[in-house]
Amino acid sequence: MITREEIANVLDHPVYDGDGNKIGDAKHVFFDDMTGRPEWVSVKTGMFGSNESFIPIRDAAVVQDHLEVPYRKEQVKDAPNVDVDAGGHLSESEEHRLYDYYGINWDSVLSEAERTDDGRFAAGPGPAGTASAAGAAGTAGMAGTAGTAGGMTGRQEGADRTGMPGDDAMTRSEEQMHVGVERRESGRARLRKYVVTEEVQQTVPVSHEEVRVEREPITDANRGDALAGPEISEAEHEVTLHEERPVVETETVPVERVRMVTEEHVEDEVVRGRVRKERIEAETERFDDESARLDDERRPGRE
Repeated sequence: MITREEIANVLDHPVYDGDGNKIGDAKHVFFDDMTGRPEWVSVKTGMFGSNESFIPIRDAAVVQDHLEVPYRKEQVKDAPNVDVDAGGHLSESEEHRLYDYYGINWDSVLSEAERTDDGRFAAGPGPAGTASAAGAAGTAGMAGTAGTAGGMTGRQEGADRTGMPGDDAMTRSEEQMHVGVERRESGRARLRKYVVTEEVQQTVPVSHEEVRVEREPITDANRGDALAGPEISEAEHEVTLHEERPVVETETVPVERVRMVTEEHVEDEVVRGRVRKERIEAETERFDDESARLDDERRPGRE
């Protein structure tokens, strides 16, 4: 269990479970009315901290700059919602319901609450956070401020707010909006390879042989060849013709490597919310001069 002096190091600081998972940020600490000891811590969970879950603080510990609790993150997020009254207090039935959810025996809570920190016995446990004449109470950390700051107890704070005897100054408080971000899956992208067939066209030169008849006159140079054969006869001479034809074949070659990479783009998004603020105004009551004069005349002993 943490001490009252450690509350300032808990509020608005992260809360982690036993596995090192962040549950949320601590927003409020609730005290037992009879013993004045910290009993519950509320943590903002969910999207943008929209939910507030209660965690028993009896087995929690302050580790460096955060609070560790012996409960899993999923268990805390599924804790039952409880109602806190206008004074910032939990009823006994709400506490009982929370203790049952976390598996804490209510009888052990009663026995621990009967003994105060200095060894004396108290009348019994009171609702967490209730300001009563029997002990210090109040909600610590409203609007992010520590309930024990400056050594002020919950009873003293309540006296200043309600105008009871004490300091002659009022405390003005206001709520502050804290906006965070939550990383979640927004979609999936994948590479898919498939085969398509395309018509391609390429021009290639081809050649072929054709027959052309050449005639040459008889000259002294070719006369011998011309008279070498018979004078009159039938003869035949054959020439083989050639031509080229296109031949197509395909070859598979690598052309490029394709991969997917993610790029993070940051853009500003406006988040709107409602916060409450206290205002303090001074009122001055002035008496009319005529009324004041008449009052003076009515005083006994005036001549």
